[in-house]
Amino acid sequence: MGRSRGNTAESSDDIKLSVTAVLTIYPANQVFRGESVTLVCDIQGGGGSEWTYHWYNSGNTFYSYSTTEQCKLSSVSESDSGEYTCRGKVEGSTQYSDTSTAVKLTVSVTTPSVTLIVSPSRCQHFTTDFLSLICEGQSDSTGWRVRRYSLSESKVSDCSSGWGSVTGSTCSISSLYTSHTGVYWCESESGGSSNPVNITVDEGDVILVSPVHPLTEGDPLTLHCLFLYTKPLDLTADFYKDGLLLQNQTTGEMTIPTVSKSDEGLYHCTILQIGESPQSWISVRARPTSEAPFSVLRLLSSLMAASPYLLLTIILVVKCYKSQGKKSLTKIKYSGWPRVLKKS
Repeated sequence: MGRSRGNTAESSDDIKLSVTAVLTIYPANQVFRGESVTLVCDIQGGGGSEWTYHWYNSGNTFYSYSTTEQCKLSSVSESDSGEYTCRGKVEGSTQYSDTSTAVKLTVSVTTPSVTLIVSPSRCQHFTTDFLSLICEGQSDSTGWRVRRYSLSESKVSDCSSGWGSVTGSTCSISSLYTSHTGVYWCESESGGSSNPVNITVDEGDVILVSPVHPLTEGDPLTLHCLFLYTKPLDLTADFYKDGLLLQNQTTGEMTIPTVSKSDEGLYHCTILQIGESPQSWISVRARPTSEAPFSVLRLLSSLMAASPYLLLTIILVVKCYKSQGKKSLTKIKYSGWPRVLKKS
C-alpha cells in the first residue's frame, strides 16, 4: 500500500455524521524496526453504509483513502512513529464520520534482549484461567518488570500496582477479569523492552488458541477453537480471517502448514449454537535473508576451518572419481551398449 503526504483540511461542503471512528494498531502500539503494522478503522454506528477510509499521521494524510477498514505499513522505520488517526466517508457523498482519537505508534531501533513468556501460551483466556507472565532474557533476566497498557483504563501500570503478584521477573494473576485485557511487555530500568503481547480476557464460553509471538514465513500455524466446558478437539468449528470464512473443521482445529505474509491478519472462530471467540491478530515476519540455503561453498568453508587434511582428502577423492568417470565414458563411446551393461 502506497503512502502519501498531505494535510487533513476539510471542505466546507463536508457533512459530519454522528458516527464514531475507532482506530486500533496491530500487533501493538510499540514495535521494532522492520516489522509490519496494520491499522484498523472501525466505524461504529455506521449502519449499512459503504465507507471509504482516510488515514492520517500527526495530522497529515499519509494514505489518501482505502476501500477496506485496514491499512498496512510494511517494514516500518523510526520515521513511521507518530500519532495516527482515521475517519470514514460514505462512498459517493460528502458525509464523513468523526475523526478517531489519536493512537501513538512508536518504532524502536534495537532488537529486544528479553522475551515475555505467557502461560498458558495463548493470546485469549477465560476469566477462570490462571495467568503467568515471565520475562526471559538471553543471559540475565533480573531487573525486568512486567508492564501493561489497559484498554479499559487507557493507562500503563506495573504488575506490582495491584493487578498481579510479583516474584522475581514473574508476574502471576490468579483471578482474571475482562479488565485484564490489554497489551503486556517486559521493561528494564534502563528503558529496554520486549516485544509486546496482546492479551484478551473474555467472559464468554469460546476462545481462539493462537500463537503469542509473531511467526516467520515458512512456519506452521495451528489454531484451536476452545470451548470452556470440553476439550478443544470435540466440536465442529468455523475459522475466520479478516471476517471471511477460512475453514470449517470437525476437529475444532485448523492448520496452515507453511505461512506466508498473506496469512497475516485478524482471526476468530465460532462453534455452532455455542458462541464466538474474540479476534486475535497473527503476525508473520519475513524470513531473514541471512538464512541462505545449504551450499557446497559453505560446506568447503566449514571443512577448511575444521580440518585442512580432511578437505585435501575429499578433493583427491573427487579428482580420482572424475578420472574414473572419464575412462568409463571412453569405454561407453567405443564399446557399445550391450558390452557396457555386462560385468566381466
